[in-house]
Amino acid sequence: MSEATLTAQPRAERGSRPAGRIRRQGLVPAVIYGLGEDNVSVTVNAHDLQHILSGATGVNTLITLKVDGSDQLALARQIQRNPVKGTLTHVDFIRVRADQTITAEVQVHLEGESEGAKRGGVMEQALFAVSIEALPTNLPPALTYDVSLMEIGDQAHVSDLVAPDGVTILTEADELLVQIVAPRVAEEEVAEGAEGEEGAEGAPAAAAEAGGEGGGDEAEASGE
Repeated sequence: MSEATLTAQPRAERGSRPAGRIRRQGLVPAVIYGLGEDNVSVTVNAHDLQHILSGATGVNTLITLKVDGSDQLALARQIQRNPVKGTLTHVDFIRVRADQTITAEVQVHLEGESEGAKRGGVMEQALFAVSIEALPTNLPPALTYDVSLMEIGDQAHVSDLVAPDGVTILTEADELLVQIVAPRVAEEEVAEGAEGEEGAEGAPAAAAEAGGEGGGDEAEASGE
């Protein structure tokens, strides 16, 4: 589990105008809350926070916030960004305790090249993150699954993920994680072939029906 240190300065001003001034100074408005303590409004350096969030563990990086001479262990949550520029505009920090488990979302990374994909199959990842429970210091950067032995038609589920010691996966075990499906072209060819066979089988029946109707006309004609 990666850890980082970030200095936070208390802020008294609230509202959109003060927040705009804060951002122009290269800072991000933030709030620290949780563990039954009072909420504290602060500012943090935008560049330093972005550097932390861009690391391998991202939002699950354990951050020691230095506020007024005290250290507070926290995780960044409710991160807001400018929709055009992508710059940080606000963040909530939730206090955590090193000896108390928390829930978090972690990414699922696929490793290797499946045998099915080598034969033309298409790998479809259905789940990109799972919910876990662990101590803050045990949060993994991601969970991985090796797809190397998967063939066309194979599926893997959450139950196939192996979590590190001290980590419990909370996502339903039967949720689909990844599958290898047949190539689209092959599926279309099979479907077209099946339609052709149905048409061939139907032709004699149609001819027989036509012949039956014709025979009836001739019988009626001879009868007259």
